[in-house]
Amino acid sequence: MTIAGFDPSSGAGITADLKTIAAYGLYGVSCITALTVQTTQGVLRSESVQAKLVRETLEALIQDTPPAALKIGMLGSGEIAGEVARFLKANPLQNVVLDPVLRSSSGAALLDAAGLRILREELLTMVDIVTPNLQEAAALTGLSVANETEMQRACGELMKAGARNTVVKGGHLDQPIDLLATRSSNGTLVFQRFQNEKVKTRNTHGTGCAYSTAIACNLAIGRSLGGEDGAVLQARNYVASALRQAYDVGKGTGPINHFHSSRQKV
Repeated sequence: MTIAGFDPSSGAGITADLKTIAAYGLYGVSCITALTVQTTQGVLRSESVQAKLVRETLEALIQDTPPAALKIGMLGSGEIAGEVARFLKANPLQNVVLDPVLRSSSGAALLDAAGLRILREELLTMVDIVTPNLQEAAALTGLSVANETEMQRACGELMKAGARNTVVKGGHLDQPIDLLATRSSNGTLVFQRFQNEKVKTRNTHGTGCAYSTAIACNLAIGRSLGGEDGAVLQARNYVASALRQAYDVGKGTGPINHFHSSRQKV
């Protein structure tokens, strides 16, 4: 299941999530939180749906198609974030991935102040892993997050705030690095570093959406988070291939190629 906003250009949000799920050979259901006027050139307008509609959609889906994993993306407003938090309290789910979407890549705000507060104080503690990029990690922690040392510090702060596991994505660094933080049996933080190849392409729209959804897909089929065959590494590999095989769509920042392989190996 994916909870996210609708991107009519299909590079990010619900449509990108469903394409990623389908690429993994899985079946996705979805709950739309916001409608956007959006192209590859940026977000022109965003309007949240009624919080009541989100609640009713989630309640209907959980009764009919209880998910093996849940990805939470754009929430849009405090009202909707609150409904999602109440839903998770009433319906504890396994394999919940939170992608804290705060702004679009073009700079448009996608979550209000009330929503950010609920994300920090409630949702962060209710999910299995949170997947911020550098800017989102900085917004969530109040820290500067611009290098690997600061990524480690941000992971620590997020775990102190109640996150069970965290992966901070450093795709915009000169040497891209993703840093996964988990806890050992005695409670100490354990870091796993994933060094990535820099892919030269302008078609990066929706990278974070695909990454978090791919993690959820890998968890749904039984993979653990870390390790050489873990959900985070497999998701990173999926996105890297989708970037390498992306092709131009539109006049701006095009989408990655979600279906870069007609038979995504799982």
